[in-house]
Amino acid sequence: MNKLSHTDNDGRARMVDVVDKEVTHRTATAEVIVLLNAETLELVRENRAAKGDVLTVAKLAGIQAAKRTSELIPLCHPVGLDHVDVEFKLNDSGNTITITATATCLARTGVEMEALTACSVAALTVYDMLKAVQKDIVISGLRLLKKTGGRSGDFIREDP
Repeated sequence: MNKLSHTDNDGRARMVDVVDKEVTHRTATAEVIVLLNAETLELVRENRAAKGDVLTVAKLAGIQAAKRTSELIPLCHPVGLDHVDVEFKLNDSGNTITITATATCLARTGVEMEALTACSVAALTVYDMLKAVQKDIVISGLRLLKKTGGRSGDFIREDP
C-alpha cells in the first residue's frame, strides 16, 4: 500500500512540502449532480426562482469557493488560480443539473481540491436558492473527472 502524502512517518497529519516540486501547468475537472423534481428544474430553466438567477449565483459561488479552498481544507496549499469555470447542464430525463468545474494554474501542487470545492459549493448554492420550493433536493456523485500536470501524471476517469 502506498504511503499517504499527508501523514508523517509516525502517522500524524502534515502539510506536504512542495518546495522541490517543479512548477507545471495543472488542470482539474470535477462534477456533481443535483437531483430536483420536474417543477423545480423548470423554475431554474425559466429563471423564475424567488431568490433570483440560480445558475449565475451558483457559478459565482463556485468560483469564489475555488479561490478559498485552502481556507476550508486544512492541509490544502493556497494556489494562485489562473482560471476557474463552472458550467451547468440541465437534464430533463432525470430532472438533474450536472455541475462541472475546471480549475487551472501554474503551480507546484494540483488543483483537484479547488475543482471539487467549486462543484460542492455551486451545488449547495443551488440547494439554498431552491430549498423554499423543494426540501428533498439531493446532491450526489461528487467526483474528479480528470487532472493534468504534476509528478503523478494525468488522470482521466474511466467509468464502466
